[in-house]
Amino acid sequence: MRAYHRRVVELRSMTIDDVALLVRWDDDSDVAAAIGGRGADWYDWPAELVRDVPWRELLIVEEDGRPIGFLQLIDASEEESHYWGDIEPRAWALDIWIGSPDDRGRGVGAEAMKLALGRVFDQHDAEMVVIDPAVDNRRAIAFYERLGFERVGVRKFGDDECLVMRLLRRSTD
Repeated sequence: MRAYHRRVVELRSMTIDDVALLVRWDDDSDVAAAIGGRGADWYDWPAELVRDVPWRELLIVEEDGRPIGFLQLIDASEEESHYWGDIEPRAWALDIWIGSPDDRGRGVGAEAMKLALGRVFDQHDAEMVVIDPAVDNRRAIAFYERLGFERVGVRKFGDDECLVMRLLRRSTD
């Protein structure tokens, strides 16, 4: 008889102890491409961690207690930069990446997304989740479509041409 290990994927709040890991992940070419080529200068992580804002959660994805990814949840109508422009209340945005190439393509990202979507819809009472992969990131777009996201349209965010996608609460009930 063969024994199977069921992995445990969880989300936890990011801490200052995670900064070195995030900086290393940010420099990975796939991660940098996913965040618009910004690499490790995407955020001043130590400064962002001490800011307590009600419209954002910075989370670490763990598999069996080992950090493997990053997840950011943002109230798109309340966040300070107005990145999403005029968007209806109760719309949340999501950023996710799996840090190491060895941890990608194993289903952990899908499990983390399900946890994140549950958190946004249940804890934050969102009506919609939006996401903005680069238009040429076919792998990410297909991943989001498998999770139920629908294409809204192409939009330019700064220098990045992105495909805006959304998932409505009713499609997850």
